[in-house]
Amino acid sequence: MRRALLAITGLAAGTTALVVLKGSPEPGQAAQVLPGDQPPAVPGGVDPAATAAASAAASGVTPAPSATPTGSARPSVEPSASARPGGTRTTAAPRTATSAPKTTTAAPKPATRTLYGSTVSYKYGSLRVQITVSGTKIVNATATGMPSSGESGRKSDAVQGDYSGTSGQVVQKQSANLNTVSDATYTSNAYKQSLQNALSQI
Repeated sequence: MRRALLAITGLAAGTTALVVLKGSPEPGQAAQVLPGDQPPAVPGGVDPAATAAASAAASGVTPAPSATPTGSARPSVEPSASARPGGTRTTAAPRTATSAPKTTTAAPKPATRTLYGSTVSYKYGSLRVQITVSGTKIVNATATGMPSSGESGRKSDAVQGDYSGTSGQVVQKQSANLNTVSDATYTSNAYKQSLQNALSQI
């Protein structure tokens, strides 16, 4: 009877030991990959995190949260268009003004000047013609030094009235090709001669 009890007790103990050995992974067995961020099992069936938690609980210290980075903490940097292979960046050229500002310059007005002919002596006296010129255009003419009394004065007035002034023959014809004044030939010729000398200075 005692032998039977010892046999049964030994059988039960052997079965329990066998079950315990089968539940533990062998030292050479590879650790299984757990889903998510759980750390792989350590050979021998010992979990460091569980061991640390148990030690902390025994000592009354609350363990700090795991500092293992999760998938959301990974920096996400997307390369720019210029850093991507084959990427190009187009830079617009600066605009430049090519048209020069238009400037309007008024033409200068022709200078007005006075030209003097030579002094010409004739039968009744002497005279000298002077003309006013704007650019190359005669705008006025007159004679100086002519006799002013008697018959000579009358001839002088006739020639002056026909040739001189802003509307006389000199301004109208713009030359010394003047018509001879009737009954004042000597005075007319002297006037034309002095006028021709003044025109040569234009």
